[in-house]
Amino acid sequence: MTEPLSTSLSRAEIEEFWSGWLQGNRDVEASGDWRPLAEFYAEDATYGWMYHPDEHFMAVGREQIRDWAIGIEMDGLDGWHYDYVCTMIDETKSMVLGFWKQRAGIIDDKTGKEFEILGIGGSWFGLKRVTEGEDSGLVKIDWQRDWFDLPSTGHTFMEILKSGKAPDTLMKRLEVTGHGVPGHYHYDEMPSTLWPPPVERGDHLAQAPVEVSQ
Repeated sequence: MTEPLSTSLSRAEIEEFWSGWLQGNRDVEASGDWRPLAEFYAEDATYGWMYHPDEHFMAVGREQIRDWAIGIEMDGLDGWHYDYVCTMIDETKSMVLGFWKQRAGIIDDKTGKEFEILGIGGSWFGLKRVTEGEDSGLVKIDWQRDWFDLPSTGHTFMEILKSGKAPDTLMKRLEVTGHGVPGHYHYDEMPSTLWPPPVERGDHLAQAPVEVSQ
């Protein structure tokens, strides 16, 4: 009788996965096509972030992640790179936090440096070992949630536009806004939770909520 696959991940497994993820990011940044990163995600993975309180992005499943999250949302950002500057791994929860700086690959003539989105940006990952299907036994991303400084993002894009250095591909990307874009939802219409599902369920509750009386 075949022993069932263990669902727990060791620190070494997470570190090996993360090393591959970092190299994968460099590869797609160089090619300008982020879609190959979809293979790092489980078939049922979810990936989301917030634009503002009533406009959220959410992709459910590997194909939506490929087509929307790292497809439509990343198209036109040729030359941009997301340099991970710090990583924290929690093997007890199979979670990784990656903090990145978002740089445009376009030089600001005023400073002689790349245009950069200021503020702290990063990605919060939940990993899992797949136990069924073609990916059985492999470590994949179960969910990902990103955060970034939206006011700083808008400011940096405006500065690039004012510099006259914005390529046509970036100009087209800036038109990809609003609820009509695939994956953009009102908060109460999101197909997955803003907080990662296990966190929203309270699986990792660290402090009981304060009860407020009326």
